[in-house]
Amino acid sequence: MNILMLSSTFPYPPTRGGTEIRTFNLLKYLQQRHQITLVTQRHSGVTDTEVAELRQWVKELVIFTLPPEPIQLSGIKGLFGKVSRFSESLIKATPPNVLYRYSPEIQSWVDEFVRSGKCDVITCEHSVNEIYVRPEFKNNVKTIVDIHSSVYGWIRDHLDMGASPNALRDRLYLNLLLERYEKRYSAKFNYLVVTTEDDKQQFLKYRADAKIPVIPNGVDLELFPYRASDPGGHKLAFVGAMDASHNIDAVRFFALEVLPELQKTYPDTSFSIVGARPTPEVLALAETKGVIVTGKVPSMVEYLHESTVCVVPLRAGYGIKNKTLEAMAAGTPVVGSDRGLEGLAVDTPNVPLRALRANSLPEYINAISRLFENPELRQELSKNGRYLVETEYTWERAGQLYEQVITD
Repeated sequence: MNILMLSSTFPYPPTRGGTEIRTFNLLKYLQQRHQITLVTQRHSGVTDTEVAELRQWVKELVIFTLPPEPIQLSGIKGLFGKVSRFSESLIKATPPNVLYRYSPEIQSWVDEFVRSGKCDVITCEHSVNEIYVRPEFKNNVKTIVDIHSSVYGWIRDHLDMGASPNALRDRLYLNLLLERYEKRYSAKFNYLVVTTEDDKQQFLKYRADAKIPVIPNGVDLELFPYRASDPGGHKLAFVGAMDASHNIDAVRFFALEVLPELQKTYPDTSFSIVGARPTPEVLALAETKGVIVTGKVPSMVEYLHESTVCVVPLRAGYGIKNKTLEAMAAGTPVVGSDRGLEGLAVDTPNVPLRALRANSLPEYINAISRLFENPELRQELSKNGRYLVETEYTWERAGQLYEQVITD
């Protein structure tokens, strides 16, 4: 089939972030049997080499320039600018981050491509790309939006957990904009693809008759091989992009509240925060006893293999987490919160124990202490976690499910 794939995020290399990982790996699978035209936007961090490498995976790569973010002015002009952008968002029922990325040039290109009958299917890789799909498109081609996660659910979760960096703004968005936005765009598509059952239930509230297949994220098992041995010791790690608000909240909570309590019993406990683009508040955590902030590293999996336990203490966020799946694939025992383990059957009846769950300070202390003290339990979680990923959460499996939606 001829597939037009829209991704305003440049999906290469597939290690840059969660959106890039999912988009590239689904593209990689589909290109084996289908002709893919990829329309994307290039930001300043994308190199010519990366463009050339991505071009090898598609029939045609069409690149536009990503518009610069709006200039943040101060004083009266800054306030007027914010009010103006928010008013435009309300009128169009579209969030500001979607509007600022919008390219009239891309819209014209897509309109002509569809009018000329050059595609059988349009996929929007992340909901921000819905803006280019006109409601009437679905009368002539199959339209699919791969949502990644509900923006409404994401913001609501941040507010509920007190993790929002701007609670007043986000509460306004939640109550006045985001539900209208998701309800509006979901009506344009033949299929809404989500990553978790929670997201499916969220979108069924908007469209009770919608076709909403659940296709979780996956792991590239070649990039995340199973560890050769259990390192033992008292080394903890968290992996993820360290400019994301939910990750920042998670590592601050763990480093400032959980780690000091663990060190009362295990004084040599260390906590490595592994991920690119650490913000100043993350870098400041390196002054805390036992905390190591690595910044970008050549290989995440090496840090996972060297760690006794991977912690995923997320208190906000929505959708299945790549970081959790990658740790399991590497064979590193996981202790995670409800949000960190979302969408995964890890400790329910009738399934092997695959991770330990913790949401409060005492629960984290208890779960991590059990793993520090019990190598047999570490091995149980290691083997069971790896097997779960191998059987249910590879990109091969996700690609098969996505292809079924496209060819249905």
